[in-house]
Amino acid sequence: MRGHVGHFITEKGDIQANCDVIAGKLSFTFTFFAQVYLTLLSHNSFSVRSHTCGELRSTHVGEVVTLCGWIQYQRHGMFIILRDFSGLIQVLIPEDESRAKLKEFCDVPVESVVKVMGKVRRRPAGQENMNMPTGEIEVCAETVEVLNVCQKLPFEIKDFVKKTESLRMQYRYLDLRSSQMQYNLRLRSRLVMKMRDYLCNKHGFVDVETPTLFKRTPGGAKEFLVPSRDPGRFYSLPQSPQQFKQLLMVAGIDRYFQIARCYRDESSKPDRQPEFTQVDIEMSFVDQAGIQALIEGLVQHMWPDEKGSVSTPFPSMTYEEAMRDFGVDKPDTRFGMKVNVPFLRDTFRQPGGCVQAICVVNGAVILLLEDGLFDCILSCSVDFQQEVSVVVVKTDGTWKSPLGKMLPESVKQSVHQMTMAQPGDLLILAAGQQDRPLLGKLRLYCAELLEEKGVALRDPTAFHFLWVVDFPLFLPKKEEPGELESAHHPFTAPHPEDADRLFSEPHKVRSQHFDLVLNGCEIGGGSVRIHNASVQKFVLEKVLKEDSSLLSHLLEALASGAPPHGGIALGLDRLLSIIVGASSIRDVIAFPKSFRGHDLMSGAPSFVSKEELRPYHIDVKTLGFSKFQPLLCIPVLSIKAAAAFQMK
Repeated sequence: MRGHVGHFITEKGDIQANCDVIAGKLSFTFTFFAQVYLTLLSHNSFSVRSHTCGELRSTHVGEVVTLCGWIQYQRHGMFIILRDFSGLIQVLIPEDESRAKLKEFCDVPVESVVKVMGKVRRRPAGQENMNMPTGEIEVCAETVEVLNVCQKLPFEIKDFVKKTESLRMQYRYLDLRSSQMQYNLRLRSRLVMKMRDYLCNKHGFVDVETPTLFKRTPGGAKEFLVPSRDPGRFYSLPQSPQQFKQLLMVAGIDRYFQIARCYRDESSKPDRQPEFTQVDIEMSFVDQAGIQALIEGLVQHMWPDEKGSVSTPFPSMTYEEAMRDFGVDKPDTRFGMKVNVPFLRDTFRQPGGCVQAICVVNGAVILLLEDGLFDCILSCSVDFQQEVSVVVVKTDGTWKSPLGKMLPESVKQSVHQMTMAQPGDLLILAAGQQDRPLLGKLRLYCAELLEEKGVALRDPTAFHFLWVVDFPLFLPKKEEPGELESAHHPFTAPHPEDADRLFSEPHKVRSQHFDLVLNGCEIGGGSVRIHNASVQKFVLEKVLKEDSSLLSHLLEALASGAPPHGGIALGLDRLLSIIVGASSIRDVIAFPKSFRGHDLMSGAPSFVSKEELRPYHIDVKTLGFSKFQPLLCIPVLSIKAAAAFQMK
């Protein structure tokens, strides 16, 4: 019989092939666990097990061990693969009659929870599995206890089994059993621990928890409102602890940080959630260079060893340089394809009008027939209200484009020199005053299309950090271009060189704001703050036209001896998703919300009864607009006071 089992182990049977796939998927996970191997003993303290499945090695041969975990596979009534968070181990069910009761164990469904006691031994020669860290050994079971029998599951707990994201979110407690999610969450925990060590133990920061229930404040993203028992009064969930951390500097805390939960009432995106986590930092008596140096040291200290090293200082470019060369304020510097310098300025009468271009290397060969490219070009042209032209550089260097007949040869040669275009390349030209953002969007889209075609453009294992500095302090409002709004938030200090312009030409003032960009994603934003009450009041009232009374507590604090201060917030979810190569931050959050902001597992948000709403003076009325339209539920404040609000 052992020969039959040997045949099963050494040939590519179903269980062996599946184990190899699982092991391959878990290889990076086991690299991580190898680094913390010495700490595994602590995982077994206060537990009924003696070891974890993944920690056993040939050095444990001869030891009697107790393991607990989930059944990953079973085969031939003789073997099971047992899994826990640390990895896989093969358990042999002996065939001798004295242990006949153990055979019942082979009929237990996969994903059932069991406890196994047995002796570690080497696998027979030729039956090792080098794709598994535990592949040299197996555990010969002596006793087996079924702790819980698993029902039929909606999907298999195997990394190579494809699941829709909605199904994963609906059964998140099952999805979290996967090796990838286990790795992501444990890496997150380890990096947060390193951050705390760096900030608190090495640099004297104080971990302070700030309130979740706050008041609505002007500017920024939309906030969630929370009703109170006082008629007409609502709390607001803070989109960041911005005001609190500034108040802590006024209080003399000097150095604050927090792993903060933040909330924004806006639609979800792959890198955005209605609730998210940021590493929030504030310091007194510091300048921009000091904050940046702190963060560079923090990133180096927390960076996972298995992801290589991080070099500092990080390169830096101004906002103007980023927009000029890449068309976005968070450029992905892993690849070129820069937006080239303006030309044909004289053909435009509008101030700032010009033509700019990007060159897609081999784009005429690879992308010319891609419908998606032209759909994107058309969409961008409409969104930005600009003309976009596509030029194919033919083998003889001539242009295949309507522009070819319109432009003189001298201009075309100039374009070739600036873009370094070669036969087979694709030129995308945009004309107008907003051509940089348009070409910046097309640049990223072309990169995605090239990679889909197998072109190695952006190294997924490379991590390119970049500081973007000297942002504008204010930007024109989209709805009312004649008015200004904060480029980031109203507490950012003006650039020292532009401080005098604040009172006369605020639209020309640069800020002391800076962003940290990683592989084209903004992972952090910080600034030096306004610490003068009169300047802060001027910005709120005169520039932003906001009601400063909403921030009277902050203005009073700034007038009470506020030190110069500044800080930064790092998006923990976004940073982790880039490190592990996840396509969405939902893959590094234990219980995320769906694209619509719903919890598919619990059904939140949910309806509540009228009785539960009554203490909050809220009445939800169902209104029908026509017999052909669905009923709409509209929340209505029923304030039990003279100023009662009614919807009719």
